[in-house]
Amino acid sequence: MLKTAATVGVGLGISGPASAVAIGSRVLASDIRLGIVGLSVHSAAFSQILNDPDKTSDLQGCRITALYHPPGNPDVDFTKERLAKFEKEVVEMGVKIVSSMDELLEMTDGILIETNDGRPHMEQVLPALQAKKPVFVDKPVADNFANVLAIYKKAGEMGVPIFSSSSLRYGKIPQQIRQSGSLANGANVFSPARLEKSHTDLFWYGIHGVEMLYTVMGTGCQQVMQVKHTDTEDVVIGYWPDDRMGVYRGFRDDRWHYGGTAFLKDSNVQLGEFEGYRPLVVKIAEFFVTNQPPVSPTETLEIYRFMEAAMKSAALGGKSVRLNTI
Repeated sequence: MLKTAATVGVGLGISGPASAVAIGSRVLASDIRLGIVGLSVHSAAFSQILNDPDKTSDLQGCRITALYHPPGNPDVDFTKERLAKFEKEVVEMGVKIVSSMDELLEMTDGILIETNDGRPHMEQVLPALQAKKPVFVDKPVADNFANVLAIYKKAGEMGVPIFSSSSLRYGKIPQQIRQSGSLANGANVFSPARLEKSHTDLFWYGIHGVEMLYTVMGTGCQQVMQVKHTDTEDVVIGYWPDDRMGVYRGFRDDRWHYGGTAFLKDSNVQLGEFEGYRPLVVKIAEFFVTNQPPVSPTETLEIYRFMEAAMKSAALGGKSVRLNTI
């Protein structure tokens, strides 16, 4: 159920009189204040999209107002120079850099965890949950499945909305299939699959392709076999009920592309490439406005189970691993 300006304000702890803005047929609290934890590519890109003064109605209702970058944060993918570049880009969009998580929480109504490294995410999520602030957790949610599950369990126990997704879920064709009411009979999906030794293999980059796979296949995968795992490539097969099969292929060479094929009842459909961050940011804004995660915790947890099972299968020489054992 969509909430009025008054109920959104109460739900997010916005004090004082709430101004309102019309979005289509909705009247919503104006400019829900969002805070970012961590500097990353997404910190800069999301700030540029949400704080664009010329943004269209599907992005109205939210604005990024502050960012806290924890000291000593691993950020394994970024040099100091790149982090400084992200900070400059964020500040240029009117975002204030603050010096503590407490200060960030005082200034905001919802939190985006954008630290590139999944290992500190529980530490960063917990204060937001305790403050009853809805949270978007960027990929990877954590470094292994046990820690992903712990974050989602904690959010559930505390009754705080939580959402995570790759931008690849929101490509035009995958979404058309998902919204059609008829999921794919099978799919072959590919993406880059660069590894980070501190994380479950596909969590670091393969999640983009796995998220696309789940968008067109839906939940219900029963078992996984990782039939190839080399220095340059992974091939993972997932088995769904009714003889439905999804294949993920990940590359660690120069094939820096995303895409695949969905096999539908009457046609085979190409899924398309990466289409930018904007479609995901629209869903992030919708999440903070409605308090309803666009992707259910059940589906997100199954995606991470799938990837954990794939790594376990690789360690077992390609033997099948059932998701209910993860």
